[in-house]
Amino acid sequence: MKPIQNDRFLKALRREPVDRTPIWIMRQAGRYLPEYRALREKAGSFMNLCQTPELACEATMQPIRRFELDAAILFSDILTIPDAMGLELSFTQGEGPKFAKTVRSMHDLKALKNIDAKQDLSYVMQAVRLIKQELNGKVPLIGFSGSPWTLATYMIEGGSSKEFNLAKSMLYQAPEILQALLSQLSQAVFDYLSAQIEVGVDAVMIFDTWGGILSPQAYRSFSLAYMREIVAKLKAKHENIPVILFSKGCAHSLDEMADSGASALGIDWMTSIGAARQQVGGKVALQGNMDPAVLYADPDKIKAEALRVKQEFGPHPGHIFNLGHGIHPDVNPEHVACLIEAVHETL
Repeated sequence: MKPIQNDRFLKALRREPVDRTPIWIMRQAGRYLPEYRALREKAGSFMNLCQTPELACEATMQPIRRFELDAAILFSDILTIPDAMGLELSFTQGEGPKFAKTVRSMHDLKALKNIDAKQDLSYVMQAVRLIKQELNGKVPLIGFSGSPWTLATYMIEGGSSKEFNLAKSMLYQAPEILQALLSQLSQAVFDYLSAQIEVGVDAVMIFDTWGGILSPQAYRSFSLAYMREIVAKLKAKHENIPVILFSKGCAHSLDEMADSGASALGIDWMTSIGAARQQVGGKVALQGNMDPAVLYADPDKIKAEALRVKQEFGPHPGHIFNLGHGIHPDVNPEHVACLIEAVHETL
């Protein structure tokens, strides 16, 4: 494998000194880019875009060609695992993901397929290989998965939700079913991330998008405990692979997350990155955390906010600049270029 030319991101994950703060952006490949919209139209459907390795590679590379980003992230979807388990994922315009089948009983749980990530998600592994060839050592590649809890919410609800009544009802009324589902998902997520590492990703990230809908106690029992298990298994098998945990809306458990074994924690914009840094000390690197809506502002305000976030983190190693969540689809790409320039201007 060709050595990585720009390794700022990996150095920051190890909390080593860098010449300038590295930046990548959640959902940096996506609808805000006109070239992505053209590719999505060519693909015919979002699922086809995800499941065709050549197209997924192209989507991954588009922001790397356009911007001076310090990392690429695999173009895929967090719901690949439940789809491979047999729930039949589809995407409806304007409505988001939908599953033809759900998991709401022990009978439903037993009907799930125990997946082999290398075989059942081989299109993802093929995409990783193509992306690594295309990157040719320019920047590191991040692989990812949804967290067990976040995947479970979609599998129980049958799609996205505002209240998550079905998932939370299961948590309190039938925790044994939920725990069995989370255990199966924990093994699947580990296998999936391990397979991505084996074909070349340089770091992995676990997206716990819906951890914040849980009470602190429930979060620690039904989300963090399973992510901690995954991190331990990954570290045992792939000793030097950096793992990033991102639990949106879970600042209440920063100390526990910092003790999870992860290399870095993603911080959302509702959390002070300075306070988070002070709380976790030098245990982990921190990734974040500008409000994505700042990218609607004029360039001077974008630069000022980027500088504020960096100053709040302070002159410490281990900061990876990112948004506090994914980039909005109607953002002007020129504003993204402005942000990246501002982050790179000073250490």
